[in-house]
Parts: sequence; structure tokens; C-alpha cells
Amino acid sequence: MDDVSAYRDPQPFSAEAQGLSFTFFPAGKDRRKALLEIVEEAQESLKVAFYIFAKDQIGNEMREALVEAARRGVDVTLIVDGFGSEADEEFFKELTDAGGTFLCFMAKWSRRALIRNHQKILVADDRVAMLGGFNIEDDYFAPPEQNGWNDLGFRLEGEVVERVSQWFTELVEWAGDDDAQFRDIRHRVRNWNAGDGPVQLLIGGPTKGLSSWARSVSNDLIEGDRLDMMMAYFSPNTRLRKRIRQIARKGQTNLLLAGKSDNGATIGASRALYKSLLRSGAEIYEFQPCKLHTKLIVLDDAVYMGSANFDMRSLYVNLEIVLRIEDAELAERMREFIKDHVPASEHVTQEMHRRRMTPWTRAKWWASWFLVSVVDYTVSRKLNLGL
Repeated sequence: MDDVSAYRDPQPFSAEAQGLSFTFFPAGKDRRKALLEIVEEAQESLKVAFYIFAKDQIGNEMREALVEAARRGVDVTLIVDGFGSEADEEFFKELTDAGGTFLCFMAKWSRRALIRNHQKILVADDRVAMLGGFNIEDDYFAPPEQNGWNDLGFRLEGEVVERVSQWFTELVEWAGDDDAQFRDIRHRVRNWNAGDGPVQLLIGGPTKGLSSWARSVSNDLIEGDRLDMMMAYFSPNTRLRKRIRQIARKGQTNLLLAGKSDNGATIGASRALYKSLLRSGAEIYEFQPCKLHTKLIVLDDAVYMGSANFDMRSLYVNLEIVLRIEDAELAERMREFIKDHVPASEHVTQEMHRRRMTPWTRAKWWASWFLVSVVDYTVSRKLNLGL
């Protein structure tokens, strides 16, 4: 591991793949600028959905930008998750007064309240979209020296943006109906057509069977020969861990995971799984400069990026949006992106892991796995397990 204090977020970079144009923003300051520019440049419509929308500096800046857009005649629709966001109807009154629409994804306490709308979506004029793992909160745009979240947002142009808009319409129909039932959102997730070409818009969520997101990544792991992953929360089930170990035995698995978080239980949950992965030959690194929130998987020539972590809630419970692009050149570029973070990460060897793995620590790790995977991130964040 090199000098962690010397780490700086990479500069924005662009790529073309399968008829799509991407601009990636690894640094918070660049994500913030790109986010607000998209809102400010919108002429006809803005479709916005975030899990967390805080009442802080960026929250106020984003709100004001949305209000200004509504005042100039842009059709603005905003959805925030009722469980994850502190911003409420009163906070967005100026937006609704200007003609915008505000919807809370959890309208009442019932079975539907179990669902987390963990997606992060911005679509302007059905032409340009911005997706990724970041929320609307100052920490997601702060630099590493302030322990801001290391995250990845990307601007997207191309035909798939229309598909993002179509899914957003599904969210509006459900969130806008106070009487919408749990089975309704399950039906929408189950029947979403992700497409079958090299570009697929995958949706995760609660459904009978596997969602398009969970099914796609699960199937790719069966045939996979090389896996590179940069992942904030990593706690997959036994079946998926077995498939990762199968790839690792081929000597082609690199997992760059969190060394810091605002929720120590998520790190403990990951470490509970290291032993068998290391034994199978996986290379595991823990990112050290700041909290890790990036969600990026490169599996052979397929790139997965969006809002989903690789844990039980993101795979099977939370509503997630993930773009899958099968493109060898893009896959290699994103592998290099992950590799660039290795010098600022601690290499977890089998010997190091054995030293960490005292009986008491191991018990806390598995308790963390249960809390994070079965219960909820927010619950585990409030418990102090000494991790």
C-alpha cells in the first residue's frame, strides 16, 4: 500500500460503447458540477429520484435548481425515499408551488414501507441521464481528505435513456398512488423488460423469483472467467459466493472493498466472507483513503454500474437500477479504473485475515452480516459493534 495521504480522486473521463456516450465523474466536485449543470440546462422535463436527499448545502442547491427549472416551464418530477431522506413535503413546497411534482416513495406505514427506493436517477429532456451510487448529501461530494464518499457517477446519452424514462414512469405510478400495494411493485419489477442485447437496463427489487438485475449478474457469474469488483457493501449469499470462488480458482478475481465506512457493520459483514474467498485465490483489497461507496462490477466483457451494492438487500429487496453494457473496450477501461485504486488500498492476505479473525471478532462479523443482509443498513448503522 502506497502513501494513502497522496491519493487524489481521478479526473473525469469519457468513453463510447455500443452507441452510448459516457462521461464518468469519480471526484465529488466534478459530480456536483455535472449534476447541477444537467438540471440547469434542461428545457422540457426533469425526472429525479434519490434514496437520500438531505437538508444541507447540496440539498438546498439542488432544490433551488429544480425550483428554477420549474419556473422556466420545465416539467419537474422528484421522488425521494421516505425512509432514507430527511427532506419532506415542506422542504419542497417552493418546488410544488412553482408547478413541480414531489412524491415520497413511502406514503404510509404498511407492508409497502418495507421497500427501499435505493435508486439514483436524473433524466433531462429524455435525452441525457445521470446514474451512479451517490445521493444528494454533502458527504457524497466531499474530497477524500475530508473522508467524503468515494463514489462514481456517470452521464449517459443514447437510446437507453428512453428506457430509464420509461422505468421512472413506473415509479411515479406506484409512488403517486396511496393505495398501491406491495404486490404491485413486485409485479412491475418482475415484468420489466431489460432487453437481451449488449445494452440492458436492469431493475432490482422484491419479486417472486429473481429480478432482472439479480438474474443477470447471477447467470454471468456461472460462466465467468474474470471478475473485477469495486464495491461499497459486499455480502452476497452462499450461492453467489460459490460462483465467485469458481472464478477465483482460475486466478482472475480482484475484489476492492471498503476499508472505511459510516457503518462499520457493512465492513464486518464483508470480512465474515473473506476466508473461503482468499483460500480460493481471490485477491482482496480494502480501500483506505476514505469511505467507499462505488458500485462497479466488470465480469468478463460485461460492465455493471448503477445504484446496486453486491449484498442481499440490493440483490433481492431494494429497488435498484443497473446498466449492463457488454463491450470489451469499456470493460478493460473500467478494469484499469479499479486497478488505479489498488495502490491506495490494503492488500488482505490469508495471514493478515487469520490475525484479525479472533473468535470474538468473528462473532461480531457474522452478527454484522445478519444485520446488514437480513435486517437493514439503517438498523445496523445505529448499533455499535466495535467495528
